[in-house]
Amino acid sequence: MTTVLETDGLERRFGKLLAVDDVTVSIDSDDVTSIIGPNGAGKTTFYNLLSGRLDPTGGTVRLRPTDGTDTVDITGMEPFEINRKGLSRAFQINNIFEGLTVMDNMRIARISRDGRMRDIRTVARDDEELTEEAWEIIEMVGLEDVAETECANLSHGDKRKVEIALSLGTDPSVVLLDEPTAGMNANETEKMVDLIRELNEQTDTTFVITEHDMGVVLGISDRILVLDGGELIADGTPDEVMQDEQVREAYLGGEA
Repeated sequence: MTTVLETDGLERRFGKLLAVDDVTVSIDSDDVTSIIGPNGAGKTTFYNLLSGRLDPTGGTVRLRPTDGTDTVDITGMEPFEINRKGLSRAFQINNIFEGLTVMDNMRIARISRDGRMRDIRTVARDDEELTEEAWEIIEMVGLEDVAETECANLSHGDKRKVEIALSLGTDPSVVLLDEPTAGMNANETEKMVDLIRELNEQTDTTFVITEHDMGVVLGISDRILVLDGGELIADGTPDEVMQDEQVREAYLGGEA
């Protein structure tokens, strides 16, 4: 296994509140890792520190870039810089261009990866290589039938697929998925879990997930990290974590 993302003594304070408290973890390339915890546990703050939306008040974050070279210190970098290094994030609230088609959204993602500046109204429609690359990702997430549909007209489940496709569009080494099944019915949830499993097997991308649905967490995770009060209180396989007494008290006894 190869470490693709690691933190050392990561900390974030908001005044007197210690939202992330001395968290040290190493994420392995072969694992689907889920991060769980009750409300106020520090999950969102932790994600924001990893992706550059917040600066830590202590500690470091290191990422193995997409090119596979040694890990680099990304602490305090701007989100777009971290994205170009190889860490992408799919948000719980869809972060897509709803007035554009699925294909045009994907063309924009590929343009962003290359750092090219173009008028997004044209979306490089005459660039055959760009279109081919976009189509490969559309096929990967199963959106072929709606490729030319405006995203505003998609179902909730398909919008979530577009969000994941956009996160893959920059060829990341790590993707952070934020509540990927939020708002989905049972059938949509099952399809999303299957998709994440397939993407994990078919790509070199490592997936890290925050998720409230424990059925999803237990069904998809190789490893689970548990936060409570900003501290990492457990780290292990699903079986190990579910048998941890501290986890039962802090998480299962509070929020399902």
